Amino acid sequence: MKKPVFDPNCNKCPRLVALRSEVKEAYPAYHAAPVVPFGATGSNLLIVGLAPGLHGANATGRPFTGDYAGLLLYKNLFEFGFSTKPESIARDDGLELLECAITNAVKCLPPKNKPLGAEVATCNKYLQVELAQVQKVILALGHIAHNAVLRGLGVPLKTFKFGHNNVHALSGNRHLVDSYHCSRYNMNTGRLTEAMFRNVFQCVARLIDK
Repeated sequence: MKKPVFDPNCNKCPRLVALRSEVKEAYPAYHAAPVVPFGATGSNLLIVGLAPGLHGANATGRPFTGDYAGLLLYKNLFEFGFSTKPESIARDDGLELLECAITNAVKCLPPKNKPLGAEVATCNKYLQVELAQVQKVILALGHIAHNAVLRGLGVPLKTFKFGHNNVHALSGNRHLVDSYHCSRYNMNTGRLTEAMFRNVFQCVARLIDK
């Protein structure tokens, strides 16, 4: 399988580069750099999140690793046979993804976890390559990820409306599935429950098994 076109030293977004430097100074042990997608390209499933979290992927260097959002995600990945372990702790913890890859719409930590539109657009060239290699299902976690996927596929945003557990048919017999992001905020407010997130993975599994 081909590796995605990705620059681990990308410096194209001045605001994000500045924040990386600040974080590295405050937390010398943190990764504080663009976070490389995790998993094999060309897999059946690609999960697209928003961006690395300050004390999560930005710290560990692996998507959804070390933060609250990763707890529910990796639990379901393991339950549905997409990972070898139910918890992602560190890049060297031995966890492997199975026919699955995880990436973000924006590969660097954004201030207050809110990337600018221009930053999403700049990073979209990397996402485009990843999307082109997905075999069956793309799972977008949140509205920004949903829109980034559509842009990366060259699909007008008005074509598919974001909604939790919405399923959109794509060309090449592939599908885009939407979910609310498994963030601490969404879980604490009840916008997303464990049952709702599990239902999304049930849907993903059915689509892959078609």
